[in-house]
Amino acid sequence: MDMICDNNFTRLCGSMSGKPVYSHSSRSQQFYIFPLEVERLSGNRDVINIVVRQEQLAALTVENQGKLWVEGQLRTFNNRHGQGAKLVITVLAKELGFCDGEDENLVQLSGTLCKAPNLRTTPMGRDICDLMLAVNRHYGRSDYLPCICWGLKAREAAGWTVGTHLQLQGRIQSRSYIKLTEDGPVEKTAFEVSVTDAAPDAPEEDQFS
Repeated sequence: MDMICDNNFTRLCGSMSGKPVYSHSSRSQQFYIFPLEVERLSGNRDVINIVVRQEQLAALTVENQGKLWVEGQLRTFNNRHGQGAKLVITVLAKELGFCDGEDENLVQLSGTLCKAPNLRTTPMGRDICDLMLAVNRHYGRSDYLPCICWGLKAREAAGWTVGTHLQLQGRIQSRSYIKLTEDGPVEKTAFEVSVTDAAPDAPEEDQFS
């Protein structure tokens, strides 16, 4: 598998489906977030939240309705407010600009399997395996990214053990689902990496136990 050196790389090309809104401040910088809609080959669309620095937005004409390309990294944080998904996944933009190309959705990750794989079968009879990959950041932090494998790769992934170091490639997938709560059904959105290729790598010295 031909992988780039960065252990967390995402490249997207799609259309803005909402205006940027303020997200948070960190280290004297202000960050904004906006949804990017990326079309699949099937015609379905994934809506992915992009986080950008204020100065990055200043370089764009937000009213322009052309497509945007974004290169960056997947980021996760736990939502403790009780609304929406518990695990929130965004793309932290390193670079972005306008483009005229076809929609693109590429993710390349290198990390450690931190939960036992969960092999199951869909109602349509297709094998699927859930993985949780810990991808290191600088400064000793990690992002915990849910990934799914399908078919033959799912059955292979089911044999991997906690602590296995993996390199994988795929795309960010968003899907809506209904959760039953005390106040009735609530529509939510889950994000995960749909894996197209994955392989174990040499184990890291600091593995999960």
